[in-house]
Amino acid sequence: MERRQKPDWLKIKLPTGSNYRHIKQIVEGNQLHTICSSGRCPNMGECWGAGTATFMILGEICTRSCKFCATLSGKPLMPDSEEPAKVAESVKMMGLKHVVITSVDRDDLPDGGASHWAMTIREIRKLNPQTTIEVLIPDFDGKAELIKLIAEEKPEIISHNIETVERLTPLVRSRAKYRTSLEVVRLIKSFGIVSKSGIMVGLGETRKEVLQCMDDLRSVGCEILTIGQYLQPTKKHLDVAEYLHPDEFAFFKREALERGFSVVESAPLVRSSYHAEKHLIKNDGNE
Repeated sequence: MERRQKPDWLKIKLPTGSNYRHIKQIVEGNQLHTICSSGRCPNMGECWGAGTATFMILGEICTRSCKFCATLSGKPLMPDSEEPAKVAESVKMMGLKHVVITSVDRDDLPDGGASHWAMTIREIRKLNPQTTIEVLIPDFDGKAELIKLIAEEKPEIISHNIETVERLTPLVRSRAKYRTSLEVVRLIKSFGIVSKSGIMVGLGETRKEVLQCMDDLRSVGCEILTIGQYLQPTKKHLDVAEYLHPDEFAFFKREALERGFSVVESAPLVRSSYHAEKHLIKNDGNE
């Protein structure tokens, strides 16, 4: 099938600038991974240029093979025991006031990598006590005891992406289930942490289904929502069904705010950690 041509509003600038090079050197120098590069994020130039990055822990190989994601899938290496300290040191070198951490899925590990997650948060706190932390976690198959391990470290925000509407979940995600993701968000809220989720559009969902997804997320206490355009990473991934006009994203933002989300980022190039440093301020009602 011939790939759809991207509209003008999806054109991005190539990464440049001294801050971008500085972040790149720190990440590569500490042999770390970022979802910015692994996930081919369209905002990498903007975010790195502004001195922010989203670290991806537990390696760069995911045990799942979701049809929307550019991250490598296969058999991962054992976790690097020095990685939590390396991430903490990188955060300090970058002088970050707010840091976002995510990871690949590690279904090969008994705890899904939850203890490694907890150690990473602890190390960041130890070396960077003034830095606020947002974590974007996998579903851990909905196991409350594993999500609790991370919640007990008290990151300011815990995010878990539901990714798409219920009907399309079996097509888009390899193992994760829509209702399991809702349960993860419910658990995050129950542990007293600010809860966040995100969805992609342009996969063939209807407007009504997107609004239902919003209602479902609000029903389990989701406070922050991101909505962005799905972009096909390679020819092996799902085709884009539609490029939604910016006006449609504006409509979704209005609808989400009316439903009670405290913060909504909705635009074609929005991704989970886009403007993440602003979400905590807005959610606290200080902006």
